[in-house]
Amino acid sequence: MNEFIAFIGEHIDKIYVLILSIFVGVEVIGKVPSVLHTPLMSGANAIHGVVVVGSIIVMLNTESDQILLLSLGFVAVILGTLNVVGGFVVTDRMLEMFKKKDKK
Repeated sequence: MNEFIAFIGEHIDKIYVLILSIFVGVEVIGKVPSVLHTPLMSGANAIHGVVVVGSIIVMLNTESDQILLLSLGFVAVILGTLNVVGGFVVTDRMLEMFKKKDKK
């Protein structure tokens, strides 16, 4: 327990920034109209490519006997990839809505 309190004491400034960024993020997203929410989210999901690359780099630098870290890295790669693909699928569906329909 003392280690946890010491950790909090050493990183209190980072914790404050994290909490404030959560509040700012909620306020910014809350002000976005629902019409724009889906395109913004589909673009933001594509940013998870950074998560995929980062988790691959961490997995490459992890020793082979650390099964927990390798498992978490694998799960991060899978979930990040699903999020990236889902973002592009949503974007593609939205772009299909704006294409002109052929009259037959």
